[in-house]
Amino acid sequence: MDRITLTGVTAVGYHGVFDFERRDGQPFVVDAVLYTDFTKAAETDDLQYTAHYGEVAELITKHIEGEPLNLIEGLAVRIAEGILENYQVAAVDVTVHKPKAPIEVPFGDVTVSVHRERS
Repeated sequence: MDRITLTGVTAVGYHGVFDFERRDGQPFVVDAVLYTDFTKAAETDDLQYTAHYGEVAELITKHIEGEPLNLIEGLAVRIAEGILENYQVAAVDVTVHKPKAPIEVPFGDVTVSVHRERS
């Protein structure tokens, strides 16, 4: 399976279990890998036969900036399902980074990842 990879799509969201996370917001960063077949797109050189990664980035941003959720697991699932619903891909991996998570010890990043396939 061929892949389109988007990394570092960043926006401010209001996700988290604490009041200050919902009030103040923080950056969320999303990576997505879209699994598809490039054969027809490569043969025709036509965008309609692949996933428009600019539009995918906008969809990701809308989810980050959208309805606040307690858990980034839910955000990752909503993004993955949104990609499958809107683009002709066989499967998608989505990783949500929460680099400013309220953790009391030094850390580099927190991520959750999901894999979803078209049924």
